[in-house]
Amino acid sequence: METASSTPGRTLIVGISCTGKSTFACRLAGISGAPWIELDELFWSERWQAKPKDEFTRLVAEATAGPAWIADGYYGRVRDVLWPQTERLIWLNYGKPRVLWRSLKRSIGRGLSSEPLWHGNRETFRKTFLSRDSILLWVYTKFEQRRRELSALRESGAYPHLEWIEFTHPSQAERWLCELEQAVRREAAPEQR
Repeated sequence: METASSTPGRTLIVGISCTGKSTFACRLAGISGAPWIELDELFWSERWQAKPKDEFTRLVAEATAGPAWIADGYYGRVRDVLWPQTERLIWLNYGKPRVLWRSLKRSIGRGLSSEPLWHGNRETFRKTFLSRDSILLWVYTKFEQRRRELSALRESGAYPHLEWIEFTHPSQAERWLCELEQAVRREAAPEQR
């Protein structure tokens, strides 16, 4: 497992849906002080309509113009904008049973709470369990494909500048975040004489 560095730089969190990318990114942004960019918020419009590619690309380019940020999401349509400027890529590569369980738990929780997401969108029981657009169905059918895509991208050498960090279990990610938090506290503490 990689040792946490307290310098956030430009960090992108990737993985299939429901691995906890946004939760991880939010915590990392809070620890490092870098702005958090949620790509889902930039991608979705009202009524779960995807924004046009040109608009989404422009929004991502504007949001990532700064010297340091934490972004989460895996959108191939903006890879050519986002990945060349990303310095550290963190892949939450958890097992399929764990991700399916997380997606079920999250969907039930959001369905019960009717929690508003981006631009007023909400996850509903009908959409989750009775729709071809179900996040559960998407995770189940796309899991292996997404894992192969990310493995191929890492092995391709197309982005040699990227520092890849892969976590295969949530405890690894948690330990890394705790190490980072400790490093940031040490740097912030006044020097002892």
